[in-house]
Amino acid sequence: MRATDPAQALAFVAAGLEFLAHANPAEWPAGQQADCLRALAVAESQQTAVHARVLQAFSVPGGGLAGDGHRSPRVWLTWQTAATVRAAGWKVSWMHRLTAHPAIAAALTSASISASWAQQVMDWTRALPDDVRDAADGELLAAAASGAGLADLAAIAEDLRREHARPDEDKDDGFNDRRLRLDKTFGGAGRLEGDLSERCTAITEAVLGALSQPTGPEDDRTAGQRQHDALEEAMTRLLAADGLLPQRAGQPVRLELDITLDQLANGGAGSPAGPGSTCDAVIQPVITGLVDHELLAKFSDPESPEWRLALQAAMAKAAGEAQWGDVLAQAIALLSGPSGRAAWLRRRASGIPASTISLPLDIASTVDTIPVHLRRAVRKRDKHCRFPGCDLPAAGCEVHHIKHRKDGGRHALANLALLCRFHHLIAIHRWGWQFTLHPDGTTTAVSPDGSKTLHSHPPIVAA
Repeated sequence: MRATDPAQALAFVAAGLEFLAHANPAEWPAGQQADCLRALAVAESQQTAVHARVLQAFSVPGGGLAGDGHRSPRVWLTWQTAATVRAAGWKVSWMHRLTAHPAIAAALTSASISASWAQQVMDWTRALPDDVRDAADGELLAAAASGAGLADLAAIAEDLRREHARPDEDKDDGFNDRRLRLDKTFGGAGRLEGDLSERCTAITEAVLGALSQPTGPEDDRTAGQRQHDALEEAMTRLLAADGLLPQRAGQPVRLELDITLDQLANGGAGSPAGPGSTCDAVIQPVITGLVDHELLAKFSDPESPEWRLALQAAMAKAAGEAQWGDVLAQAIALLSGPSGRAAWLRRRASGIPASTISLPLDIASTVDTIPVHLRRAVRKRDKHCRFPGCDLPAAGCEVHHIKHRKDGGRHALANLALLCRFHHLIAIHRWGWQFTLHPDGTTTAVSPDGSKTLHSHPPIVAA
């Protein structure tokens, strides 16, 4: 069957996918399953080419994009096709790249190359001069059609690069294609994705390589986790370096953590502050509250005067005895209602008590939790991370309370030690290693299950 118009073609596509979506491949013969997978791969290649070509025609000035009132194809895709910003950007990128690589677009249309191979070939040839790019694409496509693998194609691409390399001053190091995108996902986590220039790649590789090395036998992080922690470490050092970052919105760059009264009352549990943040950090909490409408209704219900009488009694006690703990407890309970209550109240009809937007209740001042003279003394004494086996210099370390402040630990030299961020925030505060500073200056670390004991000094040799 051959379609005679776009509507009929799309109906055929929808009918075929509808059938496959509700079929049970487990009942098919193995040969039919393989045929289906190969056919879907062909469809993926052609769909990539068709989508890019239709999107390009749709996006021309005065075309369908303008008629729908959208400013860009990316915005239209996110709105009209429920695509994420990242996915829509990827579709637009395919449109631009296939426009610049017509031979690749034709190969996808005929399904003579997969979408992933097409992307790889374009990555190889995009750095070539414009007058040889099409010929290079054709040479690589011909090699692929004759059975060359990716390794063979990479060798051909390198030969083409050497043959047609630009002078050093005109070298394309990926600068024009540079991009970086940080998207936030659930719970404030993020996804980082981009294309780095040659110079940026070299610098990033050097920084991450220096900060992502295993720190000892207790470091069982994967390579990917160490790379992540290295990026966090580099950004933390930059943020902490005075004067190195420009101001933002007229204010010095700083890290602000939003924390509700509930979280504050529970020692920060559930807030963006990770384990160890309360041990030693320069923190500026922004405290917000959401009205608990159920408790407010109890206070204001004329049929239940006991709640109002209890609050009045607590206030009288506070006024007479200067004991305001009860009043504070009631205030925290009132302003720490279930998350989302404020939005719920705003959507209700007028007349609901406290139906206003939730606002920050207090912004604390930035306080250095350990006196400067003690920090200097600890750095002078320890010189590097004191976790057994770690020698990271003091510039990359933090001052740690050996006996945590929540357990009564004091700002005292004997209760402070220099630790790198990994051993401080991960090994100790997240994994639960026990760290001890002995009177003779040596240190010991014990694993959470007690099976490992690490010493900063060598074992004592028997006489």
